[in-house]
Amino acid sequence: MAVAAADPNAPDFVRRYVNLADARLGAAALAASDDFFADKSRMLNPDPAVFIPGKYDDNGKWMDGWESRRKRISGHDWCVVRLARPGRIHGVDLDTSHFTGNYPPAASLEACYLIGSDPDERTEWTPLLPSVNLTGNSHHYFAVSDDTPCTHLRVNLYPDGGLARLRVYATPKFGGESDGDDGLTDLVAALNGGTVVAANNEHFGPASRLLLPGRGLNMGDGWETRRRREPGNDWCVIALALPGIVESIEVDTAHFKGNYPDRCSLQGAQVTGGTAQSLVTQSMFWPALLPEQKLQMDHQHFFTSEIQPHAPVTHVRFTIHPDGGVSRLRLRGKPA
Repeated sequence: MAVAAADPNAPDFVRRYVNLADARLGAAALAASDDFFADKSRMLNPDPAVFIPGKYDDNGKWMDGWESRRKRISGHDWCVVRLARPGRIHGVDLDTSHFTGNYPPAASLEACYLIGSDPDERTEWTPLLPSVNLTGNSHHYFAVSDDTPCTHLRVNLYPDGGLARLRVYATPKFGGESDGDDGLTDLVAALNGGTVVAANNEHFGPASRLLLPGRGLNMGDGWETRRRREPGNDWCVIALALPGIVESIEVDTAHFKGNYPDRCSLQGAQVTGGTAQSLVTQSMFWPALLPEQKLQMDHQHFFTSEIQPHAPVTHVRFTIHPDGGVSRLRLRGKPA
């Protein structure tokens, strides 16, 4: 979903931030100069790209990504993408997986900020990522230092070729608006700007999936740790989108049956400064937000009266006892 297949070389922004170019979250490929060989929309599929030997369609070899035809005139190919939410981009992945003799030698990204409309011929585009060299069948990670939020990207391929996936890791723009009739909002939702700071183990699934919208699609769509063979518990530290008071907690173990945690608990605090490593150390001493609660397999657990009185928190430590898998975590409350 928001996180691609595990890549030991992936930078921190891949693990920490949500992919706003994810079609499942609402991103859309609006227009392209050419997508003769492979439809532009495939570039936004959150799943890892696949290669199917022997699969062809009317235009040639079927490829899992966006692919233009061989350009026989001057110029270059482009595609306009509307992101799932406006956001501040921290980094991108230009993924050419399975494109070997048909990848573009170079690419660049431009951005714009439009609310209530999509780009047209009058839109002014701002450079976001200058032209960079690409290779075949590879992830290409690039950090972005521009703090300006954007709503749309224009992907430029020089001069043509195929891009398996575009992934845009960003912090969504969020003002604390309520997302329900109860006047509360999910303070850790990825699409509101909640992020995972650290996790002790993500062997079978990254902790960032806890913060995604909707219920998990399957057992692979959640946070799952390895089987613990020593004393202790597994945990992750999460930064809230905004400081707030938590009034309702949901822990969803959807699809986790023989591997759900026996119990869970939450600690929270208001924190300023520090680093990811120092937050991990500090979190061991944060006061309880939710004392240990028994969990069931494949079940949505809701807690309200069990939540301890607390001041506004900026971070929480979610602990599973002793290990296992959780599909989603929601902390609904009011920004402070």
